Amino acid sequence: MNRVEKGALLLAAAGVGAWLLTRRRSQYDFRDKAGLVTGGSRGLGLVLARQLTEQGARVAICARNEDDLARAADDLAGHGARPLTHACDLTVPDQVAGLIHAIEMRLGPVDVLINNAGTIGVGPLRTMTRADFEEAMAINFWSAVNTVDAVLPGMRQRQAGRIVNISSIGGKVSIPHLLPYCASKFALVGYSEGLRAELANNGIVVTTICPGLMRTGSPPNALFKGQHRKEYTWFSIGDALPLLTVSAEYAARQILDACRAGQAEAVISLPAKAGVVLNQLFPELTADLLALVNRLMPRPGGVGTEARLGRDSESGLSPSWLTILGEEAAVQNNELATAR
Repeated sequence: MNRVEKGALLLAAAGVGAWLLTRRRSQYDFRDKAGLVTGGSRGLGLVLARQLTEQGARVAICARNEDDLARAADDLAGHGARPLTHACDLTVPDQVAGLIHAIEMRLGPVDVLINNAGTIGVGPLRTMTRADFEEAMAINFWSAVNTVDAVLPGMRQRQAGRIVNISSIGGKVSIPHLLPYCASKFALVGYSEGLRAELANNGIVVTTICPGLMRTGSPPNALFKGQHRKEYTWFSIGDALPLLTVSAEYAARQILDACRAGQAEAVISLPAKAGVVLNQLFPELTADLLALVNRLMPRPGGVGTEARLGRDSESGLSPSWLTILGEEAAVQNNELATAR
């Protein structure tokens, strides 16, 4: 056997091994597993909790707002079982420890952790303060670190567990007017990728999720600075157009499929995948295109560094026929009754 043939044989063996590994991982079943979805009271988190419940998991959800959790529990009861709900500030490690203890007492050890909780602030850099960056890091990054730290001892002891960290396309390509959000999501991607490598020998599988725009209904609860009505207009329209976005239900299915298969990463939506590839192959071109996009966005002004909720930032174009799909998602996914 010559060198070329040996090389081909090794490649074939590696391919078969990878296929067998994928087949083995794909057998993971959510039925009777204890799953925690952070930020599970509304939006994508609620949709994920619905689908986990329908697949037979014992589901726990957490959020900061008790009323949101109560409505979400009623919703999930209609999908198979009432969840365990727990009001918790995930940026406080002691509260996270209490959350995990409550789950273990009621549902058993956490088998599946989905770090979905997050916040988003929209506006030009000149309206963003250090506090905005610190809040984004606390909620989008440190809350995930806190929950992982809390479940890891048990998962290591059992030599089993699934962790899903939901980042964003903004954790792969930094978008103008979303700098604190993108910085925190980039941090989460780096943490999640390294976590997967370090935990592989412990039987724990970590999956990083980077969705593009999703119709979750979240714009009314996002925060907007500067010319907040104009900022809300572009954000809410972009978050609702069918060619740019995917439904929350589709995204949730993709996320759970990636977790079940043990994938390292899943980038969700064709526009998001195209953006990642473009940035990897042509970073200069991507940077120039994003600079052009920035020129078209609202200038600083308006309320300046003050923040306004999306529901307080409506304009002539939003709501409108351009945002109908987003409005429908907000009703379906418990986004409209939330008070910050």
